[in-house]
Amino acid sequence: MVDRPEDPLEETRLPPGQYVPRGHPVIHYGRVPTFRPETWELQVMGATASGEPYRFSWQRFSGLPRTTVVADFHCVTKFSIMGYEWCGVSAATLLELAPPAPQARHVMLWGEYGYSANVRMSDFARDRTLLAVELDGRPISPERGHPVRAVVPHLYAWKSVKWLRAVEYMVEDRRGFWEERGYHNVADPWREQRYSYQEEPGEGPP
Repeated sequence: MVDRPEDPLEETRLPPGQYVPRGHPVIHYGRVPTFRPETWELQVMGATASGEPYRFSWQRFSGLPRTTVVADFHCVTKFSIMGYEWCGVSAATLLELAPPAPQARHVMLWGEYGYSANVRMSDFARDRTLLAVELDGRPISPERGHPVRAVVPHLYAWKSVKWLRAVEYMVEDRRGFWEERGYHNVADPWREQRYSYQEEPGEGPP
């Protein structure tokens, strides 16, 4: 199944303040990690329905059903890449296999080296949110997040954590890596929610 954008015209899909660059820039924090399939593991932890963590080896994770989503990619530094095709495990599938507790309202996405980004459960649970393994028909390259990258396409791209290693369900919200360093807690590109000083009451943790 391919979920395609409703509006095919790029100029009407570009959020305010964004531009389409030449090429496909790559931005990330820290070095590119080495993938070791024999030891790689994705953990789902925190406020799970069972109270226990779930663990997915690479063999198990790579055998899960996959979904393809075509979505634009909006970086907070103001460039947008239009029409990326992502393929991977939908967040809905993960939520079914590793269900959260009823009171879980937020999610922390954890990458290698302790990098993290927080999203609301309602954002994580959207149909177009993926744990992606392919980009434009090929395995995601190491610098873009191989082997697994979270893709939350309706939010600024720092929420789409590269080199994903854990999904933490949370009852109370808390800020991730860039959110602690001044970026907006919600990160909606259509509202230009770039920085924490723009937050309205209720958009960030107490």
